[in-house]
Amino acid sequence: MEVARLAGVSHQTVSRVLNDEDTVRPQTRAKVEAAIRELRYRPSSVARALATRKTHTLGLVSTGNPLYGPASIALAFNGAAREAGYQVITASMADANREEILQAVDVLLRQQVEAIVVIATDQSSIEAIDGLEVDIPVVTADSSGHGDFPSVSIDQFEGATLATSYLADLGHRDILHVAGPVGSLDARERERAWRTELVRRALPIHEPLHGDWTADSGRAIGTQLLKAGGVSALFVANDQMALGLMHALADHGLSVPRDVSIVGFDDIPEAAHFTPPLTTMRQDFTELGHRMMATVSAVLDGREVTQPGKTAPPLIVRESAARVS
Repeated sequence: MEVARLAGVSHQTVSRVLNDEDTVRPQTRAKVEAAIRELRYRPSSVARALATRKTHTLGLVSTGNPLYGPASIALAFNGAAREAGYQVITASMADANREEILQAVDVLLRQQVEAIVVIATDQSSIEAIDGLEVDIPVVTADSSGHGDFPSVSIDQFEGATLATSYLADLGHRDILHVAGPVGSLDARERERAWRTELVRRALPIHEPLHGDWTADSGRAIGTQLLKAGGVSALFVANDQMALGLMHALADHGLSVPRDVSIVGFDDIPEAAHFTPPLTTMRQDFTELGHRMMATVSAVLDGREVTQPGKTAPPLIVRESAARVS
């Protein structure tokens, strides 16, 4: 190695300096660092990985359509990983069947990733990785917390409880729910919380209508609800469907919140600019990404992670929900 020859030391000493080991004398370290600067040497990440068996690379498996939530989680995790000195190789797929996920995991393993994170959007994602046997850590981002691996998520149940409770505290007695897809883990938790809170308050429960997370489905559901009769308050499982509902109400000459109060979920960047601005539950994806990376680091360090890590989203009060007069 040129650096070793110029500095007059062994290549093992150069390696110890590059790995920042504290067994090298200061004078020797200074000679090696001077040689590195003179030769403009850049250490090979591949060679270092072979020597230390650490690639500083993580695998990310993201399932489902490119929706706001999963896409934001993936982006936040990538940022947190870079801050921690890791690069991320991502495998994205619309269908979360076991065969495709196992193929993605196999590809990531061949890339020598140190750990794999799975963003599980629906029950099939969890079922696909149940019993997965690999010799590296696996961490999931899922709201169920019922899988075989350490999981990190935003507390969908607590968030939906707060949303439902807020509408009830405003005096609304008939609080309808526009839910997400039946198979979605987040949608299930939000619907379960809505039901639980209504039961706790002895309020009537009307069967929810399910959309597909899009504004178009929200608008179609809004039209359907208006044909069936009046509605006082709606807890909508995401902001895009809430936007579509508001569109449908406006089409029929109804005003939010004068005629109908609405609370959404996510706090997408556009939520503050709806007409009126949308009251919603904010999901802090940046904070979630850092907690995901912290969990990965803990598992890589051999520390035990026993409980699913969950953070409750805060309620962002704007102008789309009003007290019953």
